[in-house]
Amino acid sequence: QVQLVESGGGLVQAGGSLRLSCAASGSIFSIKVMGWYRQAPGKQRELVATITNDGSTNHADSVKGRFTISRDNAKNTVYLQMSSLKPDDTAVYYCNAKSKWFDYWGQGTQVTVSS
Repeated sequence: QVQLVESGGGLVQAGGSLRLSCAASGSIFSIKVMGWYRQAPGKQRELVATITNDGSTNHADSVKGRFTISRDNAKNTVYLQMSSLKPDDTAVYYCNAKSKWFDYWGQGTQVTVSS
């Protein structure tokens, strides 16, 4: 089992920045990829960014150039640095960890961007 705990969400004005953190614990040796997803009201959950064990990253087109995913292996923590935030970025942001067999999810953290 893997446990994921997110933090760092909140209310920010358009153009502002936030950094989300996701601390992993448990069977972290089994994790292959970690990432961030988001779900806005009335919409499906969508991929924001992923990072593999070797540090390769992938960012959704909608956030490229504004968001950056990174990891600190010593702290078993993945970050999402969000800049130039827009009202359309308002959503619940979920941390995800993928092992060979399972998908693990955090509880989600709300990000609200006011115009």
